[in-house]
Amino acid sequence: MGEIVACANQKGGVGKTTTVVNLASYLADAGQRVLVVDLDSQGNATSGLGIDRDRLEGSSYDLLMGFQSTSALKVPTQVDNLHLLPSGRELAGVEVELVPLEGRERRLQRALQSELDLFDYIFLDCPPSLGLTTVNALTAAHSVLIPIQCEYYALEGLSQLMSTIDLIRDNLNPGLRVKGVLLTMYDGRTTLSADVSAQVRQHLAGQVFDAVVPRSVRLAEAPSYGRPITIYSPDSRGAQAYRRLAEEILSRAAQAGGAVGPLPVWATAS
Repeated sequence: MGEIVACANQKGGVGKTTTVVNLASYLADAGQRVLVVDLDSQGNATSGLGIDRDRLEGSSYDLLMGFQSTSALKVPTQVDNLHLLPSGRELAGVEVELVPLEGRERRLQRALQSELDLFDYIFLDCPPSLGLTTVNALTAAHSVLIPIQCEYYALEGLSQLMSTIDLIRDNLNPGLRVKGVLLTMYDGRTTLSADVSAQVRQHLAGQVFDAVVPRSVRLAEAPSYGRPITIYSPDSRGAQAYRRLAEEILSRAAQAGGAVGPLPVWATAS
């Protein structure tokens, strides 16, 4: 059975979409069957994977509203083994439309059940808020991946996100766990990044990934070309960071007894 991973942080600009697109691409490159569900009305994961949502006949809005099934909405991408359930502009108002619906917090959970045996990983790219869309994602997910920017306000709002996760556990999804915290936009030239990194690792002992994503021009450029970093600039520092993150996740899965299949050369190198 596949794992549903919600990538969430109510702060914008911390690297949620960049993480989803590039981590998913590296896992797919390693032979894992991966689905990305774009739940953000901005549609950055959709465009970042080279899909023009204006030419599509459905989106994650239709999934949440129950108008279409996951199988009808998912589309292949330029990365082998990687499919996308794209975003639509209608998502901007979906939270208002969800309010009166029965089981409004579990609509995504129910919609994804049929896909659990078809994919090894399903990544949910959440909007920068803790509204009903994110609640749906956290209710559907087995785990949460939390990107944190290496800047002064890195921990601001994290307690609110953790409180929301606790509420979801208590009321909707008792098995929800934190998959890990990912430090992003790290600048090795500054004392600030080192200090924030140390503070986060101290505050969240054992929950922070070893992999750290640096500030990278190539990572910033790749979405404008509609390509993940695996294709756009595979030798860049940003690509190496997401490759290490994928390796770390695959290694953890193997240690936990998960069937991850044969690993590529980059995932077995020391």
